[in-house]
Amino acid sequence: MEIDAAKIEAPGQLASHYSPGKPLRLGAQTAEPDEFLIGFGSVAGDCELAPDGDLARAAARLYACLHEAATSAQPRVAVAPIPDAGIGAAINDRLRRAAA
Repeated sequence: MEIDAAKIEAPGQLASHYSPGKPLRLGAQTAEPDEFLIGFGSVAGDCELAPDGDLARAAARLYACLHEAATSAQPRVAVAPIPDAGIGAAINDRLRRAAA
């Protein structure tokens, strides 16, 4: 679906949004030396979305972790895999936009 720029009512409708202003790598099991890792479930990170794998908690913490990544000294961001079902699909949509 193509979005008409004249009909955009909120920034979240843009293809690129929610970005920490740094390159973002999705589906990371570990971080490279120059990456800030956003962890989820069994993948521990510098900021944790939800160590217990709770997707509702992960959704609630997403922007806090992206902000922490943006202000970190590392020039790149890695994000642990998030299941792409239920709320996870929405989280992954926002992460893909942040990576765009």
